[in-house]
Parts: sequence; C-alpha cells; structure tokens
Amino acid sequence: MTPFTAPTQDQLLAIKVNAGIEELAQSETFAAAEADMVEAIVEGVGAFAAGEFAPLNRIGDLEGAQLENGVVRLPDGFEAAYDQYVAQGWNSIASPTEFGGQGLPFTLACNVIENLGAANMAFTLLPMLSVGAIEAIEHHGSEAQKAMYMPQLVSGEWSGTMNLTEPQAGSDVGALRSTAELIESGEHAGKYKIQGQKIYITWGEHDLAKNIIHLVLARLPGAPEGSRGISLFVVPKYHVNADGSLGARNDLRCVSIEHKLGINASPTCVMSYGDNGECIGELIGAENRGLAAMFTMMNNARINVGSQGVQIAERALQQAIYYANDRVQSARAGAADREPVAIVEHPDVRRMLLRMKSLTEATRALLYYTAGQTDRGTLGDKDAGMRGDILVPMIKAWGTDTGIDVASIGIQIHGGMGFVEETGAAQHYRDARIAPIYEGTNGIQAADLVTRKLGLENGAAYAALMADIVCDAADEPALADLAKTCAHIAEWMRDTASLDDKLAGSVPFCTMSAIAVAGWQMLLQKQAVDNGSSPALAAIKPVTTRYFLDHVVPEAAGLKASATHGAALLYALSAEQLAG
Repeated sequence: MTPFTAPTQDQLLAIKVNAGIEELAQSETFAAAEADMVEAIVEGVGAFAAGEFAPLNRIGDLEGAQLENGVVRLPDGFEAAYDQYVAQGWNSIASPTEFGGQGLPFTLACNVIENLGAANMAFTLLPMLSVGAIEAIEHHGSEAQKAMYMPQLVSGEWSGTMNLTEPQAGSDVGALRSTAELIESGEHAGKYKIQGQKIYITWGEHDLAKNIIHLVLARLPGAPEGSRGISLFVVPKYHVNADGSLGARNDLRCVSIEHKLGINASPTCVMSYGDNGECIGELIGAENRGLAAMFTMMNNARINVGSQGVQIAERALQQAIYYANDRVQSARAGAADREPVAIVEHPDVRRMLLRMKSLTEATRALLYYTAGQTDRGTLGDKDAGMRGDILVPMIKAWGTDTGIDVASIGIQIHGGMGFVEETGAAQHYRDARIAPIYEGTNGIQAADLVTRKLGLENGAAYAALMADIVCDAADEPALADLAKTCAHIAEWMRDTASLDDKLAGSVPFCTMSAIAVAGWQMLLQKQAVDNGSSPALAAIKPVTTRYFLDHVVPEAAGLKASATHGAALLYALSAEQLAG
C-alpha cells in the first residue's frame, strides 16, 4: 500500500469556497477560525494523519481487532497513535470550550475526520463515534451528566458509542427489546438497570481509552410500542465516582466481534448488558424521547459517513496514480517509438484516473458545502440549517456510493494486481463497502429526502436550492437543465406521486440531486481558481470541473426516467416469481 499525502490545497479551497469559512469566522461564535488557524489545522492534521494513522492502515487490515478474554486488543502501534491523537487535541476541535473543546466550526472537525479517515478509515471510526456521544450529552444531558462525562469525552481520554441495533431491530429501531427499570432505593437510586443485547456496535470494546461511554436505547416498563416508546441511557464501561475517578466495572461485556468484509481494525461488537442484572445506566433527556435525542447526533454522523466516501476515494486515487506511473506496459497507441510506456500514458487509463479525480473533488466540494450550511444553522440561520438538512442524505448516499465507484476504478487500473491483496487496492474497496449501509442505508437516505426533506417549507427549500444552481450555471446549460429537471421531479413527487412511486424513484432522484449540487460547487471552485484563489490548482481545477460537467452531469440527467417511472413494474413479479 502506497503512503498517504493529505490533499491540503484542495481541502483549503473547499473549506474557503464551499463551506465559506471566512464568513463563518465573522461570527462571534467562530471568530477563532481565522485564515492562519484554518491553514494550521488543515496542514497539521494532514501531516499527523500521514505520519501516525496511515502506517497502521495495512497492519490493521491484516491483523484486525482481536477479542481476548473479554478485552478487544488492537495491533501494535494503535495505542501510541491514539495517545498522540488525544495529546495533540484533534478530538476537541469543534467541542464546546466550557468542556475543554476549541469551539471551532464543524467544518474544521470534518477536515480532521476526512484526513484521518483517508489515512485509516477503520481507526477513525473510534473518534467519529465519540463525537456523536458528545453531541447527544451536550444537547440532552443534565448539567451533572455534562460535568461527569463531557470533559473526558471531549479530550478523547474516554470514547463513546451508539447502541441502537438489535438482532430483530435493524432499520426498524422501534422493534428493539432492551429494557430499563428504575432503581428506587440503594446506592444507585434514581438510575436504571439496563438489560439486553446490541449488535454492530462500532468500537464497543477496546483497550485504547480509559473508559467507554455507551449510549443505549432501551424501553421502560409500560412505554408505548414502537419508536415512540424508546428512551436513551448513558451506560459507562466503568462506573464514574463523584470525584470523576473510575470505579468498578459495570455489568456489560463484549460477547463477540464480527468477522467482516472490511474495516477489520474497527471492532464491530456484540454487546450484552445486564447478564447479572447489575448493569447501571442513567436516563438522558425525557422518557420515551430517546430516538429524538439520538437523532441529534445523526445528522453530523451521516455527514461524517458521507466523508468516508471522500476518504476512500482520495486514498484509492493516490494509490492508482502511483501504480499507473510505475507500471510499464505496451507502447503508446499510434506512437512511432514502440518502447513500452507507463500505463498512465494510455488513453483509457487516463480516462479512469481523471474520472476518479473529478469524482473525488466533487464529493469533497459537496461535503464541505454541507458542513458549511450546518455551521450556519448552528449560528441561527434557519434557511441554511434547512438546506443542510436537505444536503445530508445527498452527501451520505451519493458520497458513499461514489467512494465505492472510485475504489472499484482503482482496482481496474491495477489490473490483475488490483484483485490481489498484496497491493492494498482491494482493501480500499472492501473498507468502502460498509459506508452505504451504516448510519441509515442509502435507500433510507433517499427515502428521507423524498418523504421529509422535499416537504420543508412546503417544497420551497428544495426549490430554492435548485434555483440557486440554475442562476449560477447560466453558462453551463447541462448543469442548469439538470437542476431544472430535479426541481420538476421534486414537484411531481411532492404533489402528485403516490408514496410507492416516489420511493421507487428515490435513489436515482437522490443521485441526480447530489450531482447537481456537486457540479455547482465544483463550478464555484473553478471560478474561484480562475480569480486567483488557489494558484496551486490553477491548471488542475478547470480540467476536473470540465470533466464532471461534461461527463458526470449528463449521466445524471439520464436517470430521469428511472426516477419518474413509478413502482408498478417493480411489483409486476410476485416474491415467488422473483425467486423462480
């Protein structure tokens, strides 16, 4: 596997142009995000990721996490790298200053996650999940809970998890059976006994942090059925004493870790709570409002999962470029000199590399545009917050689909060696495959877009997004036409289509929408570069933007038929006939 180099210049451009960091820094909340600070963070975390996380990517895949006597062990080097991550303060970038955080925009936290994940996606899931726990406790925890858990979570000394899924409750979270019972007397009076089993718990057990703070969804006695009867509990691996020191081990354990297609260094745990009837947790927020509390951290978590598409795409691109320059094979077509050349000189390899690069940059542009709108929502801009909500399913779904596509092209460029594990190209593809599945499958993201997000402001919010694209794409008719088509489909879905029909077309429609926004953001980058914004990219950005507008945008326009065809054909065969 080739070394990783952070794409610092493209990231800085996206943070400036797509996220609008200079405007964010004009607010009192994000005043510290000045140009020098932004550059120092992007360059610093890029160097840290390349030096500390990237060298562990291959060994993490080959050796993986191991469960030994109830403790999950990571390969040599992981503990030291995590200690450095904590010591250098990367975990606290966007966390509240009152708990030891730096209070910087979510946009910059996205950059930390992007760089670390491109270096080592499996490892980066650890801090990514902790950020979610921080957000949930910050927004829904009591003052006492914040004081007890936030400082150590913010620093990274402790890590956090999200516990939703059970064997019978996957996408249908309301089917969960884990229970919580109020303790009425004794040492833990006012707390709850938690009992149940959770599956697919990312970094649910490990030996890198001193404590693990589990956020667990469970049902109280007499709670309403379904998702309306779910409450959220904080369940620490080790009890926390009043003075902040760690006490006895809580009654919870990792039963097993899954053997997976990829992200092998990320322990995916089956967690059992209350085997001995003594698992103690505290209620976070109101009873039966657990799912709403959990969704507080879902938006940012889904943006960060969308970032994983960018992460894998960047790493696969770098490896493919290295291989294409190193591999000598055949003479250049039509050349008088019949000497073999590096395969980077062959037209089809060039096509694949340019497609990889263009898709990677476009997905990054969409990522930082989404992050910037989210930050504006935090500052109280209602319209930007709504736009961020609309963009979340796009970056999560199209971003992760694109990561797989780019990793697959990377394997193709390697030829037979791409299919051999020795090169590491296959690892990128294997690691990428989980991203469209967790944090809500991409089908669920698309359904969210067409059933909820299109209705924001009675459709005006989505319409305004597409109108902005049309306005800025006056000289790019293919992009403007795509945005107009998306707006027309959205109107049909919102006002005319049956629920089955809109759901049947939701995935192609989500893809069309994402490509329209990504193309727009690439165009804005190109215009900024033309105006001298990034001299280092002056020769690159016009080409990658042109490829996206001339090749990817027309492909998206071709999805209209699929997006509007309806559901009738999908149900023309019975379930038995599909199998026959």
